[in-house]
Amino acid sequence: MVNLSQAVLRRQIAALPCRFYEVRLIHGDSRQAYPGVRQWTASQLCEPATVGFLRIRNREGYDVYFRPYADEDNAGYVLLDLDCPAPGILARLRAQGHEPSVVVETSPGRWQAWVRVSAEPLPSALATRISRRLAQMYAADPASADWRHVGRLAGFTNRKPQRRRPDGLAPWVKVIYARACLARRGAALLALAATVPAAASGTPVQRPAADSLPIIGLYSDCLNRLRILDRYPCPDWSIADLWVAREFLRTGTPLADVTAVLRGSPGFPRRHADPEDYLRRTLSRAAR
Repeated sequence: MVNLSQAVLRRQIAALPCRFYEVRLIHGDSRQAYPGVRQWTASQLCEPATVGFLRIRNREGYDVYFRPYADEDNAGYVLLDLDCPAPGILARLRAQGHEPSVVVETSPGRWQAWVRVSAEPLPSALATRISRRLAQMYAADPASADWRHVGRLAGFTNRKPQRRRPDGLAPWVKVIYARACLARRGAALLALAATVPAAASGTPVQRPAADSLPIIGLYSDCLNRLRILDRYPCPDWSIADLWVAREFLRTGTPLADVTAVLRGSPGFPRRHADPEDYLRRTLSRAAR
């Protein structure tokens, strides 16, 4: 069984390249942590002796958790805890440019997905905002949406009593999908999340030009997410602007930042005699 756990663990770790990984052991019944939290390299974590140690603790009732580690920063990965994944969730993640690097089944009908949004470490606050944004988009557990949340290691069993199978045995954590990749829309998520602290603190946000690539990316990302072009190949852009504004406001994006996103609408300002008045009226309707 150690060899089987080692093979599955190697597959998961290979799809989440990082210099170090933090491993935590939490008892399934008492929720008490095993003494000590340490960081391992990929080779150390996949060694037979390490896997054997984790297997013993797992049999003793400890759940095995981990995360890619980058000191006080986020390693560029965020976790989606999908307790009830919607049908076709993997296809939706890929279609919207949020391709996961790893998806594991933590117990029947419950998944966790790791999405790599940056090739470089991220400040903790920025990573938390991105995690919350993705949790809103894909109906993931908001309690797990933060910069250092840990996920389960495949090749071990889920020791939570409420996750027991009908025969009383603990279910295995299984790899559903694993392929190292950087999410195509990761840069758009970073651009959106980076505007939040300045707006929240009262500092004016620097407005990108109308042809700014990050802003166009944010608008296009929302078009894809709402499937507007799939349904309306030649849309009325005023209506599309309204739908995009509603979507960003629904997820808590400040009005000033939604205005900047709308300026990235194709061909803006088009034929509007007073573009600023048009934006104000569109945002007013969206807010209602």
